[in-house]
Amino acid sequence: VYVMVFYFVYLAVAGETLPGKVIRSVVLSDGSQLRYRCNGLLALTLLVAILGISAKLGVLSPLVVADRGLELLSATFIFCVLVTLVLYITGRTSSDKSSSLKSHVSGNLVHDWWFGIQLNPQFMSIDLNRMMGWLLINLSILSKCVQDGSLSQSMILYQSFCALYILDYFVHEEYMTSTWDIIAERLGFMLVFGDLLWIPFTFSIQGWWLLHNKVELSVPAIVANCFVFLIGYMIFRGANKQKHIFKKNPKTPIWSKPPVVVGGKLLASGYWGIARHCNYLGDLMLALSFSLPCGISSPVPYFYPIYLLILLIWRERRDEERCAEKYKEIWAEYLRLVPYRILPYVY
Repeated sequence: VYVMVFYFVYLAVAGETLPGKVIRSVVLSDGSQLRYRCNGLLALTLLVAILGISAKLGVLSPLVVADRGLELLSATFIFCVLVTLVLYITGRTSSDKSSSLKSHVSGNLVHDWWFGIQLNPQFMSIDLNRMMGWLLINLSILSKCVQDGSLSQSMILYQSFCALYILDYFVHEEYMTSTWDIIAERLGFMLVFGDLLWIPFTFSIQGWWLLHNKVELSVPAIVANCFVFLIGYMIFRGANKQKHIFKKNPKTPIWSKPPVVVGGKLLASGYWGIARHCNYLGDLMLALSFSLPCGISSPVPYFYPIYLLILLIWRERRDEERCAEKYKEIWAEYLRLVPYRILPYVY
């Protein structure tokens, strides 16, 4: 419990005090824009340094997560329930009419608690950062491997891919302010549970599995795995960057050409002219690259990419319904220009 308390206190203090580029989010329905301080990379670096020094001084064992993961998971689940109950109560009693804090009450308690009532409420100034927890779990697993003398090529490959992905997330933290989670999803149990427990603990299943299973990979398998990661990263980062730049300046060239824009609102150039949710393809390839180091002897390490496939198909269906209702004739023209959802010629 003390580890979890320290972690969330640190997030609250670091989020408010560490310097970082302050940016504005996309314009909300009432014309307002939220301000975000992008200091995640500095906060992550400082936290890893603090934990490293603490481990060196014997104050905190780097194996605490690897050795007591189930206890930490249970404590985190309880915390998620308590946090979302507080968010539900404050949302029900709020009289704020802004887009960020306006209450959206359906009358169904379970529905409102699960999906949330307010779009962007703040809870003790804590940034519920999914990636930081994932990296800390991985580092504890890595420390366990080093201590046991069981560090393998597969574990190095998995840890390297995850670390690069997570670091990239923080380097491009600004881009996340225009994602679906920020601009459309209200903050309820679904998001809080997902950010604090589901993503950190389930996305690290490959690491837990490799901790107890030895996998030997051939050189061709390692090279192929690296290609899957690199191609996935190129698509994922390139697509998200194009969308973010387009939202800031719709006239910015895409792949050295003037962008094709449908109805003055929808980008149909670059990656977004190949598939309507091409960033999901990159994300899925990255997820697969995290699991491939585990070999094919068990389906367990492939939970993450399988889950992500189901999630992203569900999410793109919801997104398409919302866009069809919002853009109407413009959306129909966009479907004609970009007929594929995620994977060209397949889906």
